[in-house]
Amino acid sequence: MESMLAASLRSPGALVLDERPIPTLGPRDVLLSVEATTLCGTDLRIATGQKTNGVTPGVVLGHEIAARVWRVGSDLTAGVDVPAPGTQVGLAPEIACGHCAPCTSGRSNVCANMRLFGTGVDGALADFILVPEEALACITPVAREIAPPHLALAEPLSCCLRATTRLPIESNSRVLVLGTGPIGLIHCALAVSAGARVMACGRQARLEPARAMGAELTTGTQGEDLVREVMTWTDGVGADVVIIAVGAPALVSIAAQCARIGGHISFFAGFPAGAMTQIDPNLVHYRELTISGSANATLDDYTAAVEALSSGRINLSPLITHEYELSDVSDALNAVRTRAGLKVAVRPKSFAAL
Repeated sequence: MESMLAASLRSPGALVLDERPIPTLGPRDVLLSVEATTLCGTDLRIATGQKTNGVTPGVVLGHEIAARVWRVGSDLTAGVDVPAPGTQVGLAPEIACGHCAPCTSGRSNVCANMRLFGTGVDGALADFILVPEEALACITPVAREIAPPHLALAEPLSCCLRATTRLPIESNSRVLVLGTGPIGLIHCALAVSAGARVMACGRQARLEPARAMGAELTTGTQGEDLVREVMTWTDGVGADVVIIAVGAPALVSIAAQCARIGGHISFFAGFPAGAMTQIDPNLVHYRELTISGSANATLDDYTAAVEALSSGRINLSPLITHEYELSDVSDALNAVRTRAGLKVAVRPKSFAAL
């Protein structure tokens, strides 16, 4: 019997790497061979048992996915219903129902019945991943082939694209990015690609990568000192757009102080459950601020992300700082935990040497 390696959650906090049969292909399913999976903080929280909501016991982790079509179900026509075997593809992790109120109003990214690869459905920390019929639309072929770890970044890029395409970021806009983890760095790259001028605030160790992504000014200051720096940078006007890219509730008040009259603040990061914050309502009132949230991505967002990466329009390759074989997935997760680098990629052994 054909078998594969897979990293699954035996119980909260107990990630197990074992050998198991390759998933059985149904007549309207597609089997992908995994080329790379990049890890994020959510994977770490699931693996350590910190996140349990929506997590199916025994699920295979991994939702930032680059793969290749391996086999196509007998009722599907390769190249018509789905990409042909051998095609490099990204796989959007969100499986939306298509009929709930959010879906029918164009917000499938917050589907009321959402299922996710790597959380509720087996993900890509395995040699193969089965895509069921209801998720075939999640399979997205590339414009041209690129390095698999770079393609896997289509998932976080799609989420950032959803936020930035709803913000007034244009040539010469002043954009303040709060947080210089991988998500903040992606926001820097997107803003710069739109012609904006970017200031990034975050950990000292992450400031050089922010400059590499095009930020013209970086800082590790906080609180009122940060507000003063932003006002100096903007000649006393304030930032056109402030993106909160790290889930620190205290940043909400600072963001409002840093935004210009008519400015926009994006609550991009997820915040801890039950977190509360304070904001001066008069800043929102008198500065006529717009505050918006953004979560996950639609299939259109994901398709745009794959196109941006595979066409070379956006280059996020500097974010990949560590690669591990699937057999060393525990070491890969530890690299995420210790912030050893920026983005960590996990690759099946058959692809790790490519």
